[in-house]
Amino acid sequence: MAAQTLVQKYQTHEGDTGSTQVQVALLSERVLELTEHLKEHRKDFDSRSGLLKLVGRRRRLLNYLQSTDPEVYTKLIADLGLRK
Repeated sequence: MAAQTLVQKYQTHEGDTGSTQVQVALLSERVLELTEHLKEHRKDFDSRSGLLKLVGRRRRLLNYLQSTDPEVYTKLIADLGLRK
């Protein structure tokens, strides 16, 4: 899915590009792209370390969202198909 489409889907108000929900959605899309890349290029260890950093950043954002707004958190992980 294109980044602009994700931003429009998860933004909380018009012009919102940095809310936690938008950031998590964009990171999830990037994680999926890198995962597909690593399936083909198994020895690309630099991309693997970048993937782990992205997953960690997404996890921290999700932890923050869970502590501040649990209802939005559960809806977001269900919508993105993430497991907790």
